[in-house]
Amino acid sequence: MEDLCKIRDVYRAIAEFETQFMQQYNLSLNEGMLLCTLLNTPRLTSGEIAEALGLTCSNTSKLIRSVEEKKLIARIIGKVDKRQMHFSLTTEGKEQITAIKSTTHEMPELLQQIVGLLEK
Repeated sequence: MEDLCKIRDVYRAIAEFETQFMQQYNLSLNEGMLLCTLLNTPRLTSGEIAEALGLTCSNTSKLIRSVEEKKLIARIIGKVDKRQMHFSLTTEGKEQITAIKSTTHEMPELLQQIVGLLEK
């Protein structure tokens, strides 16, 4: 039961961070993670994005559409096979994720501890 309470605390810390992140950047946490993923791997298919973010294909499709509407990513249609699509950061998307990465974020203490453990 103690583990369940710890999971609840982590979930609340993430929710608090996401609220602050949304207010500051007008991006959901998934949208921000998509930008980070495309910064690290510049061309990905929707399936690769789904796998990288651990989302269903349906949720990934909605996420891609949302970030496209914000003009932060663009579709690249295959030259040989027009059905083969990749997604890449736009100039605005690169600027946005670079600004986010260079900013110090006020994370709840619990999340700071978790991130610290992950960095080791």
